[in-house]
Amino acid sequence: MLRIKKNQKGKMGESLSNSIERLKIEAPDIYWLHNSNNCKENSEEILQLLKEGKVKSVGLSNFSMKDIIAVSEIAKKNGVKITGIQNHFSLIHYNDEQKKIVKWCQDNDVIYFAYMVLEQGALSGKYDYKNSFLFFSTRNFFFGKKKFKQIDPLIKLIRELGKKYKVSPAQIPIAWTISKGVVPIVGLTSPSHVKGLVEGVNVSLSADDINRLEKTAEETHLVFKTSWEP
Repeated sequence: MLRIKKNQKGKMGESLSNSIERLKIEAPDIYWLHNSNNCKENSEEILQLLKEGKVKSVGLSNFSMKDIIAVSEIAKKNGVKITGIQNHFSLIHYNDEQKKIVKWCQDNDVIYFAYMVLEQGALSGKYDYKNSFLFFSTRNFFFGKKKFKQIDPLIKLIRELGKKYKVSPAQIPIAWTISKGVVPIVGLTSPSHVKGLVEGVNVSLSADDINRLEKTAEETHLVFKTSWEP
């Protein structure tokens, strides 16, 4: 994982060497470039590390479609390719930009990894506007009662579908993500959560239920975007 605001030639390789030494590995399976600042310079440097075999693959996180294509062209000229894209992706963050990126990934054999699939728990079905996040918590900063009220129809549908498919409500947004050909990244706070995650992976939503989820999410008119996204 690498987040660089300003390109300093050689610093990326130095940072990688330090990480490899701390982790006691030969090379990371995937090295992420987090954000597109100094896109050309940082991309050329991280792709050079890939060519030298110092990393096994390279991924881009929080990149726009425009910047993904730009880096992909640089990679092609260097005889290498991008392996993964990691962006914010959920029922309430399924805009035209992300749809284009998913399509591009599928067309170019690149894996799309989705973070914030459950929107920090807001789409887990555990919370609603009557039972929201703790007032002083970071999650409440992103999702207060007003936003919970706005997405209430979606939460109700998620709970309804959880009962229909005999899984916890949280597995429904995960199953929806998988239905889009995307790999969900889900945080676990307890070993017991693994079982529920597996259940979500095994749920196959009907086309009708997928459409219902997307239509209900769209009708909330909630546009949710974090400060670090392009």
